[in-house]
Amino acid sequence: MSKIIYKSAEEIELIRASSLLVSKTHAEIAKVIGPGVSTIELDRLAETFIRDNGGIPAFLNYHGFPYSLCISLNDQVVHGFPGKYILKEGDLVSVDCGVVLNKYVGDSAYTFAIGEVSDEVKKLMRVTQECLKLGVEKAVAGMRIGDIGYAVQEHAEKNGFGVVKELVGHGVGRQLHEKPEVPNYGKRGSGTKLEEGMVIAIEPMINAGRAGVKFWDDGWTVSTVDKKPSAHYEHTVAVGKGKPDILSTFEYVENVLKEKNNN
Repeated sequence: MSKIIYKSAEEIELIRASSLLVSKTHAEIAKVIGPGVSTIELDRLAETFIRDNGGIPAFLNYHGFPYSLCISLNDQVVHGFPGKYILKEGDLVSVDCGVVLNKYVGDSAYTFAIGEVSDEVKKLMRVTQECLKLGVEKAVAGMRIGDIGYAVQEHAEKNGFGVVKELVGHGVGRQLHEKPEVPNYGKRGSGTKLEEGMVIAIEPMINAGRAGVKFWDDGWTVSTVDKKPSAHYEHTVAVGKGKPDILSTFEYVENVLKEKNNN
């Protein structure tokens, strides 16, 4: 059983640098994502941008995963393959990106609406982001892993949505997936105690319908059992004293999207 690896202040700054490169990569994707763009184009763009900025795509060849991004469409939850699919109006696209920079990993996911989406999808995106915010607020020394999961689950289910239980958040450091696991469900006051020096990826995966998922024969893609859409947002977070230290940011991507909407 591998142990939790605690990070020094210096290591946390290195993870912040990696996480900010991921955040900037999402902003580059935001500039071009839209109807008529193929998902493989987004993957190539991300790989080029990451390498141009001194990073290595963390997902590429990870346990044999063949791409730099996980791009999951509509009813796909996570780990979708980029490919020839051309995005169209009304699509929901979750983009998960990881970067290795100076030997440390950053990891963050963002869900994009392509053009006008349904009210149900807008609500799903909003609630999933709120779930992330509520989960991150619990990433404070003295709280427990179950407090994060409870915060996410309670808010999602209150809004009539399903919380994926087969896939979880995780520790982040020199490896993409470290201890502890960070589920999006749980009991308050249960699980591993959070302490300063822990760095975790909190990543609600919320389904518009039922919580159940199915695993595809490609060994990677996961989709909803009822074919309803799913959203995914993720931050890399250092557990702090009194408040969490969010190492990734959605500021870059949201600035680009705001600018696009104003034009």
